[in-house]
Amino acid sequence: MLKNYLSFYLIIIIISFITNTVKATEKIAFIDLNAIFDNSAAGKKINSQVKEKQKKINVSLKKFQETFKSDREKLKTQKNVLSKEEYKKKFLKLEQDLNDFNFSIKKRNDELASFQIKTRAEFFDKLRPILEEYSKQNGISIILKKENILIGKTNLDISKNILDIFDKQIKKISVN
Repeated sequence: MLKNYLSFYLIIIIISFITNTVKATEKIAFIDLNAIFDNSAAGKKINSQVKEKQKKINVSLKKFQETFKSDREKLKTQKNVLSKEEYKKKFLKLEQDLNDFNFSIKKRNDELASFQIKTRAEFFDKLRPILEEYSKQNGISIILKKENILIGKTNLDISKNILDIFDKQIKKISVN
C-alpha cells in the first residue's frame, strides 16, 4: 500500500514537472503602446491634430481674456457716469458673456477629449490585427503592455518591430 502511494506521488510530481516545462516554453513578449502611438506616422498625425485643436482653443481663450479685461476696465471707468440700473445691466451682460464663454470652452475641451479617446480607440483597433498576425507568425502566446512589466529582458520588447509593420500598413487614421 505504501508502495502504491509512493508510486502515485512520484507520477504526480513527474507530471507536474512536465507540465511546468511545457508552460515555460510558451513565448511571451511585451509592447510599449504609447511609444507606437507617439512614433508612428498615424499617431504623429493624430497628435498634430490634437495640438492644433488645443492651440485654437488657447488662442480663442487668450483673445476672450483680453476682450473681457478691456470691457471690465471700461465698465469700471463708467461706474460713476452710468446710472445704477445701466451699470448693473452692463455688469450682468459682462458676467453672462463670461459664463457663455466658459461654457463654450468647456464644450470645446470636452470635444477635444472625446476626439482623443476616439482616435486612440481607432488606433488600437487598427493595431490589434497587426499584433494578432505578428504573434501567429512568431509563435508568441502572450503580448503584455510594457507599463505592466516591472522587469523584462529587452529582447522580449517587440515595439520596434510592430512600429515598423504598423507604419507600412497604416498611413492615416480617420475619425468621424
